[in-house]
Order: sequence, then structure tokens, then C-alpha cells
Amino acid sequence: MKFSKPHNLKDIASLINAKYIGKDDFQVLGMNEIHVVEAGDIVFVDHPKYYDKALESAATIVLINKEVDCPEGKVLLISDDPFRDFNKLSQHFRPFQFSNISISPSATVGEGTVIQPNCFIGHNVVIGKNCIIHSNVSIYDNTIIGNNVIVHAGTILGADAFYYKKRPEGFDQLLSCGRVVVQDNVGIGALCTIDKGVTGDTTIGEGTKIDNQVHVGHDTVIGKKCLIAAQTGIAGCVIVEDEVTLWGQVGTTSGITIGSKAVVMGQTGVTKSIDGGKTYFGTPIEESREKLKQLANIKKIPQILDKLRENDK
Repeated sequence: MKFSKPHNLKDIASLINAKYIGKDDFQVLGMNEIHVVEAGDIVFVDHPKYYDKALESAATIVLINKEVDCPEGKVLLISDDPFRDFNKLSQHFRPFQFSNISISPSATVGEGTVIQPNCFIGHNVVIGKNCIIHSNVSIYDNTIIGNNVIVHAGTILGADAFYYKKRPEGFDQLLSCGRVVVQDNVGIGALCTIDKGVTGDTTIGEGTKIDNQVHVGHDTVIGKKCLIAAQTGIAGCVIVEDEVTLWGQVGTTSGITIGSKAVVMGQTGVTKSIDGGKTYFGTPIEESREKLKQLANIKKIPQILDKLRENDK
């Protein structure tokens, strides 16, 4: 997430009452998670295991819970609870905006687009030309939809990321202030849920077609001309490259990459990154030809045991 205007380090520190290491006027341009940070961004880290990753990332402002050596060209914000203070910054720069009408006056709807009854269109939503938004669709704030997009009934674009920190008193949610971006010529089925990014974008690439009852987690990027069948669940921060096919009830773990033109057969659990141009099946996932050979061999086990018994006689 980029701020509407640059801020300086001293002002950001005062918002969260944090100590800082660096020049007062060091420029702060936005805030993002580790996988999408750029120069000028704030990134937070609250566990020693991830200190090096945060300090060596592209982010130039590191919100951290311990005073450490500051890399050249970067600054530190020292907090006793970076998770809490990252949320404070999210609330400050992109607070929740209440709405009491179905279509926000700040939304933009392109020529030829049809919006069926009982839809909700939030603040700053942009919908392109010649789209069809069927009944009971909810499009949360800041969502961007391209041209010639079809969204079927009951789908929700832009719900919060499933991202929590365990506390003694329960689970503390990391606030979501990112977006959903749906590119041109995308089709989205009925009762799908596509979560917005924590600070970045969840993206559905041009020409991709999504069946009914599919879930796409926060910050996931789906490429162009993919096919995703019903009841598939894609976790957060997944990269699905172009022309991938995911058949029904596929499930993935987070933070993996599915290579271009990969085909994943139904009910497969994608537990790791996989190369493109191959067909996969099973849990744990394997190339389908190898997995089917294994299943065929398993069926032969009773015959093998019978032969062994006969040899023992």
C-alpha cells in the first residue's frame, strides 16, 4: 500500500509512539508485507528467525521489536509490538469507511456494465466496460475490475485476509488494507470468495475463468488464461502462473508457485511448488503418471502375497 503523499520517519514514529534510528526526514512512501516490499516501504518483523529476511529486503523502513545494527540506506522503528503497531498504521492510513447505500458515490462503473439487484459496491471501486455483476455480489472498497468481466451471484470480492497472531487472550487479526484486482475478460462463478491483500493486491489475471465456490486467499496472484474448477481452495501468497488448470477440490498450501501450464487433477493437495507443463495428482502431490503407477502396483500386492505363500509351501 502506497500512501497518498510521502511522510517522514519522525512523523510515522510519532503515530505509533516508537523510538527510531535514522534521520528525522527519512522519506516513507508506504507499507507492505515482506513479499511485495519496495524502497520507501515499511515492513514489520517480530521474531528473530525473520530479522535477516526483513533487514535484507527491499524495504527501507523496518518496524522491529529489538534494536539491531541498521543496514546502510535503511532506518528502524523500534516497537515492543510490531504487529500491533503495523495495525495502527493500517488504521490510520486506510481506515474502515462505513456505508449505508448499495453503490458508493465514489465508485466508477463503465459504459455498458450491468449491475443486478441487491449488489453492494464499496468506496473507490472501479468497474470497467461491458461487465455483468449478478445479484447479491459484494464488492468491497478499492476493488478494481477490468472490462468484459462476469461475476456470478453471491460472490464476494475483497473480504479480509485470514491472518492472525496468537495472543494469550485469543487471536489478534492483522488488518487488511490491500485490494482485489480483476483484469479484463475474467469470469468468476457463483459463491466465490476472493480475499484482498493485507497491504498489496490479490490479482486475477486476464482471461482466467473461475468456477463456482472457489476460494482465493490474500495476496495470491493468478496468471492469465487459467481454469479453476469448483470447490478449489487457494491459500494466501500463492503464485499461479499463466494457463494453469486446477480441477475440482484442489487445495494448496500458502506461499508456493504453480508453474505455467501445469494441470492439477481433482482433490489433489498442492503441498509444495511445482513445475509447469506437467500433470499432477494425489496428496502428497506427484506427477500423475508416477502416482497412477504406484496405485496400480498397490493393487498387485495381494497377488504378490499369494505367490509368496505358494512358494513357502
